[in-house]
Amino acid sequence: MEPIVLFLVLLAAVFHATWNAVVKTAGDRLVSMAIVMGMSGLMAIPFMIYFPFPAAEAWPYIIASNVIHTLYFLTLVKAYQSGGDLSQVYPIARGSSPLYVAILGALLANELLSLGEVISVVVICAGILSLSLMGGVDRIRREPLLYAIAVGLLIGFYTYVDGQGVRRTDEALSYIAWMHFLESIPIGLVAFWRRRGVLKQNLILVWRPSVIGGVLGTVGYTMVVWAMSITPMAHVAALRETSVIIAAFIGTRMLGESGGRWRIAAAAIVAIGIVGLQFSALNAK
Repeated sequence: MEPIVLFLVLLAAVFHATWNAVVKTAGDRLVSMAIVMGMSGLMAIPFMIYFPFPAAEAWPYIIASNVIHTLYFLTLVKAYQSGGDLSQVYPIARGSSPLYVAILGALLANELLSLGEVISVVVICAGILSLSLMGGVDRIRREPLLYAIAVGLLIGFYTYVDGQGVRRTDEALSYIAWMHFLESIPIGLVAFWRRRGVLKQNLILVWRPSVIGGVLGTVGYTMVVWAMSITPMAHVAALRETSVIIAAFIGTRMLGESGGRWRIAAAAIVAIGIVGLQFSALNAK
């Protein structure tokens, strides 16, 4: 993996954890999510105008990504609404997704990993998932856990779909722009319908941090999808999920959630996995 790709994917991890923290702490999480995605759609418009229309082969993937992302946003909102901690829901959801991406890549895209790469991905996931135990197993409630697992599955599916779709058009930023614009519409309509009686009041309360979260989320995922256009999906997905370290820090240090010791140990495990993944990828060439 090229150094610039490594840097951008890790930066995207920081951005992603930050916008999740914004939605988690918002008074109305559904409206906050709609604003985050609305910003994504607005920022995509100049790129939609400037770059050529996506190739026909890419559109089934754009449509599928739209559907999966909508389910993902709604499920993530439910996970936080059910009382799940950021430092537990986020690691479970994000930590499991690289495994699903690796499996899908191997089965459907013929992206077979070497033994060293498999071990490294497993180590990264083990370190990430261990963060879910911060505060003790007894603190993981059933409902947030089930939602988090569902979120992880949806992440795996949309990562695979976008990783394949972006390779079927001549201009990656064209695919990304249309994807961001279209996925902002369904969640906005859902928020408008469900909050139609209190939408104005709730918008006033959450719009500022949500706009910032939307900018960070859009820039972050754009970098990830671009990285997947030139780098194996499993590598990008695994590196991106180091965002759970940032989320655990935000949750435990800024939001007052329990845990602390686990974070240091998990961070060391994740770092070892990243180094192993890099060396394994180089040796496989």
